[in-house]
Amino acid sequence: MNDKLLLRALRGEAVERTPIWLMRQAGRVLPEYRELKAEHGFVKMASTPELAARVTLQPIERFGWDGAILFADILTPLMPLDFGIDFNPGPVFEKPLQGAEDLDRVCLPAAGSLDHVAEAVRLVRAELPAETTMLGFAGAPLTMAAYLLDGGGSREHARLRAALHGQPEFFADLMDRLADLTIDYLRMQIDAGVEAFQLFDTWAGLLEEGAYRRAALPSVQKIFRALEGSVPRLYLIKDGSHLLAAMSEAGADALSLDWRTPLDQARARLGDGVPLQGNLDPGALLGTADSVRSAVQDVLDRNAGRPGHVFNLGHGLLPQTPIENLSVLKETVYAHEPACT
Repeated sequence: MNDKLLLRALRGEAVERTPIWLMRQAGRVLPEYRELKAEHGFVKMASTPELAARVTLQPIERFGWDGAILFADILTPLMPLDFGIDFNPGPVFEKPLQGAEDLDRVCLPAAGSLDHVAEAVRLVRAELPAETTMLGFAGAPLTMAAYLLDGGGSREHARLRAALHGQPEFFADLMDRLADLTIDYLRMQIDAGVEAFQLFDTWAGLLEEGAYRRAALPSVQKIFRALEGSVPRLYLIKDGSHLLAAMSEAGADALSLDWRTPLDQARARLGDGVPLQGNLDPGALLGTADSVRSAVQDVLDRNAGRPGHVFNLGHGLLPQTPIENLSVLKETVYAHEPACT
């Protein structure tokens, strides 16, 4: 169904209601997710198709969002490789990438090693309401490199930045390999039934624009070129307001904005022809019902009825979010009528 509300908005078409889904909607704030996680643990849930499908569907069953995003981890395509990845609770690499001497460890996973992801997509599609869009996702090469080189999460990402600035040939080769891996992973999701996908560049905002254009953008462009004409393609850079111009050259069909640049200012910089997703501050959902309603309405007002808008957060839901505020959020978006219909 290419006439689904979310897909039409991603194509820049006028719609009768602003579509909405939320990053990290599968889990975190849902009691049913927490119960499942307590029983099975994160890794088992993400790697077992039936459990991953169940988690993906939980927020749709409760709230009826317009998009269901696959429950997986940004590092999923790296899990079958020789890095010893575990979660405690965040990702920890037993054997991080050391440098050019072990770059061969970054390769396409063995055939069949990610079949559980494709099966989870198929299971979700079989139960998804006809009007709901199935969303896939992957991590951008720079973001995956941040974890590979620093051995997990990091505040400074010193090894990433040392390689980027001090070993440009090695870093370019790493980005190219990760781009190939990501293309293969996303193609598998699309073949299984994903109808749109988002590429998450969580750590690209660390870079100034020149370094981003030199070291990160080419691999992102390679991914979007390879998947052109398949399904709508979204691109998000967290903390990336200073990179909007470069983001617009990535080749995505729509840009997903963090919350640091107001939507109307982003429109002014990018032009009205670029479909946008976002961009409520996730922290706004920690307030009262009235403050949530006001913050949501502000985002909608800043879009000013322009076509090509998908309502979302500027990043993922915070675990402390009162679940009743998600109902206020949905009601406010549903009550808004776009001017351009």
